[in-house]
Amino acid sequence: MQSESTLPEIGLIERVRNFAFKRWETLTDQQKSFLKKGWNIITYKWRWQIALNIPYLAIFVLDRTVPSVHEFNMKLVSWGLSYLPIPEFISKMIG
Repeated sequence: MQSESTLPEIGLIERVRNFAFKRWETLTDQQKSFLKKGWNIITYKWRWQIALNIPYLAIFVLDRTVPSVHEFNMKLVSWGLSYLPIPEFISKMIG
């Protein structure tokens, strides 16, 4: 038998936001200023890196969720290994 709860079911994201907001409100103005400056430095330095890695993240997510993407990737790998000519000097180094 299921019991009905009167407590609202709050999602994980909402709980994290509430926790972060409460922690932010307990900080002093100097601590807030320091964290804002640090966050601006981090976001400035990583902005382009994140933007350039988004396509790879999308491929990774699609590879995990859509089986046809994984099959396509495996065909590329098998095609690349069998049809690309390996230069002679590399094949001598490999053995």
